[in-house]
Amino acid sequence: QVQLVEAGGGLGQPGGSLRLSCAASVSSRLNTMGWYRQAPGKQRELVATITSGGSTNYADSVKGRFTISRDIAKSTLYLQMNSLQPEDTAVYSCKLDYSGMDYWGKGTLVTVSL
Repeated sequence: QVQLVEAGGGLGQPGGSLRLSCAASVSSRLNTMGWYRQAPGKQRELVATITSGGSTNYADSVKGRFTISRDIAKSTLYLQMNSLQPEDTAVYSCKLDYSGMDYWGKGTLVTVSL
């Protein structure tokens, strides 16, 4: 059974940093993984993705501030979030493309506020 468990959310200050992690219960070295977020009252949106080869893609709103990375040996995905803004407040979820299906974690809440 594929399980994804996110961690690292919480309260961040504007201009501050947080680091999210997503641990997968299966080897994900050949798969694309990504971070998505859903703010209150809004639809879920893509934040960043990373392929098995290490190619990355970012939403325009986070380019230059967020960095997606992965530790293949640990089957863990990371999202380093710098220069946080109140608009980054959302539930962040990771996704794994595995055997033709999409698997999602339950999400971790990030709140950016003074």
